[in-house]
Amino acid sequence: MRRSATDPLDRDRFPIDEWAIVESEFSQLDLGRTETLFAVGNGYLGMRGNYEEAREGAIQGSYVNGFHETWPIRHAEDAFGFAHVGQTIVNAPDAKVIRVYVDDVPFTISDAELLSYERRLDFVEGVLVRELEWRTPSGRRVRIASRRLASFTDRHLAVVDYEVTVLDADASVVLSSQLINRQDRKDDYGIGGPALSDAGFDPRKAESFTERVLQPRLKRNSGGRSLLGYRCTNSRMTIAVAADHVIDTDNEVTQSYLLEDDIAKQEYRVQAQAGVPIRLTKFISYHTSSAVPVRELADRCDRTLDRVRERGVHQLFEDQRVWLDQFWQRSDVEIFGRPSEQQAVRWNLFQLAQATARADGLGIPAKGVTGSGYGGHYFWDMEIYVLPFLSYTCPTAARNALRFRHGLLDDARSRANELSQRGALFPWRTINGQESSAYYAAGTAQYHIDADIAFALAQYVNATGDDAFLDSEGIDILVETARMWADLGFWRYNGGEIFHIHGVTGPDEYTTVVNDNLYTNVMARSNLRRAVSAVRAVKEHDPSAYRRVVTRLGLVDDEVTEWARAAEAMHIPYDEALGINPQDAQFLEKELWDLPNTPADKLPLLLHYHPLVIYRFQVLKQADVVLALVLQGDEFSQEQKLADFEYYDPLTTGDSTLSAVAQSIIAAEVGYSQLAVDYFLDAAYVDLADLHHNAVDGAHVASAGGVWTSLVWGFGGLRDYLGKLSMDPRLPSQWEGIRYRLTVRGSRLRVELRRESVQLRVEEGESVLVSVRGEEYEVRRDEPVLIPLDGQGPIRHGSPSTSAIKGELRPDGSVMTASIPTLAADDPAPTTGTMPVVVPTQGS
Repeated sequence: MRRSATDPLDRDRFPIDEWAIVESEFSQLDLGRTETLFAVGNGYLGMRGNYEEAREGAIQGSYVNGFHETWPIRHAEDAFGFAHVGQTIVNAPDAKVIRVYVDDVPFTISDAELLSYERRLDFVEGVLVRELEWRTPSGRRVRIASRRLASFTDRHLAVVDYEVTVLDADASVVLSSQLINRQDRKDDYGIGGPALSDAGFDPRKAESFTERVLQPRLKRNSGGRSLLGYRCTNSRMTIAVAADHVIDTDNEVTQSYLLEDDIAKQEYRVQAQAGVPIRLTKFISYHTSSAVPVRELADRCDRTLDRVRERGVHQLFEDQRVWLDQFWQRSDVEIFGRPSEQQAVRWNLFQLAQATARADGLGIPAKGVTGSGYGGHYFWDMEIYVLPFLSYTCPTAARNALRFRHGLLDDARSRANELSQRGALFPWRTINGQESSAYYAAGTAQYHIDADIAFALAQYVNATGDDAFLDSEGIDILVETARMWADLGFWRYNGGEIFHIHGVTGPDEYTTVVNDNLYTNVMARSNLRRAVSAVRAVKEHDPSAYRRVVTRLGLVDDEVTEWARAAEAMHIPYDEALGINPQDAQFLEKELWDLPNTPADKLPLLLHYHPLVIYRFQVLKQADVVLALVLQGDEFSQEQKLADFEYYDPLTTGDSTLSAVAQSIIAAEVGYSQLAVDYFLDAAYVDLADLHHNAVDGAHVASAGGVWTSLVWGFGGLRDYLGKLSMDPRLPSQWEGIRYRLTVRGSRLRVELRRESVQLRVEEGESVLVSVRGEEYEVRRDEPVLIPLDGQGPIRHGSPSTSAIKGELRPDGSVMTASIPTLAADDPAPTTGTMPVVVPTQGS
């Protein structure tokens, strides 16, 4: 279900700027959203877009990737193998706070008389900039300007550069720079405390803690440097945060400090002269560990701050820009003549940089480091929605993410054993490698995560040619996941041998624990094939490496033969009567959920209906079969893709932000061009316009990755099946063109798509082979290839509807009907021309 308009933003408040998100008016009505939109991060460290003065805020948050607390999951009715240890990201000590007082009057932005205001997250500079002019109650005009960054070049570093100038009269000014443990205490203004409690039920939010999380271990202040250190109560993880200060002004200054377990203040009292600026630069360092004592982390903070203080603040901002110059050279996607969409695209690409740049061996959380939604966990989002972007633009970051998964392999082996399986089963959601999904039906049962990781691994190797990684670490993942599939599935002999996989959940979390989920089977087949190919290739080209694999993994030839046999015999559901691929073996036995007539206040369904109610219907939270068409499109004909898309699209609620991008890509491929644009806009604006009403919890990083794939795979028509690049463009009719770049085996390929042609140019590196609509081209360095295009594929108008499905006959002769489940007492009185709402029963 589509929600976005062409441009859903208030352009008086958020003017169009293709290289920044700009706010020209302060509003208290949506602080949660703007805290996410204006967050800064580097993949390791993140700071929400709270105001430095810290008296207003929805969630005053600072986060360090992987820094978490554990807690016991208590099941009302327990069972063997259920997850028992929850993990939740911790709200790290807040170091961005600088409070200002003029003649003892605090600056409080919600109450202040603002003569001017602008806040800007700059995608070129990588800096959050704010400038305003405040008239105090006594009539003095005060200019406040601040700059904030989380460094892309030094993962442990953030900077707040804060300047105050009293413009028209001398005044007493106090700057109070603070470190605050918000996880466990409220500050002087009642802001803080246990994070993220909410009055309403919403499983997407992080868990709250009622007991103390951060145990004080160290506090100190010396020479303008404050430091606080803690150890988590249960996880035993440690953290140290330190802030160094440089005050620069021609005014007279005195300073003092306060140091307690949960707060450190560095205060500067200034006799400010009119027009003479006061500049306070705050260098901030965070270090965390799962084992290192706090005192050692404090030493690391000191070393970080000593080093950056020598370099100076100007060099730090310059380094930030240089890093981003290189990022945009590799990663930018330009949309010609469409500045609103261009701004949205670049905000999303910038979020990918902020979520991944310095993750450096950690995973990529669903919200990056912009919020605590989903508890800071790593999901399949990383492999399916983010790694395609990284593999083709920032391959080092992709390699780091895959090495992180390899580091969880022993835990995955243990989890498989716990579930009576051979090989390895990666956790559905985790931080520390252990499964933390308490609801197994929509968690552990999503075995497809194994195949998702294998898919991302193979795609990375195809994109980069990094066979060394495949032979040393990647092959371990492929072997252990293949073992899991071979053990999980089973054989049936009915006119030939068939391999089935039962009791799993696919991507669609509104349909759980089913037999032969199409997405799972198709991806498992790919996983098995890739494992066979990798083992046989290393055996042929590097016998010594193969012997190490055999020794390390206990590999035998017979099991590789079994994988190949299972892959070729994999059951792929298909219904002759409807001409579609059923989502699973029983999916078509259910009735249709009448989505067109479902009230908007009942969406998302998961917040209003018991799972059992939802499970009884043909209704999708997100793309499932359609996602299989994206990732394994070479296994389906164009006719199959069209039939599947037209069947499943009207049944998909879009309650998950992971859905729109897959729907956009296939809509473009099969010819629903305007529908593809609509879904693309849903993804592009999901946070900017808060389309799912949960931007407060952090940016949707997977959707941001999907924005890139919607452009490059969808409208650009790029595919990379089995390591072979191909293009079949689908540029929307109202667009002039797009330009993007791919890093292919060390070479940078520029693609410029216009309505009448596509131009390919290698800007760096060796030649690249690309197939365009079936014809192969070798593109050499500085020798552009211009390829004429005869149109942009088929054109279909409108969008698929459930009206085309209702009344269809199942193979058993029964008729499909559509309804909305509701309580009888809530049924409206029937009116002429309406169909009565029915209460579903089991098996209806």
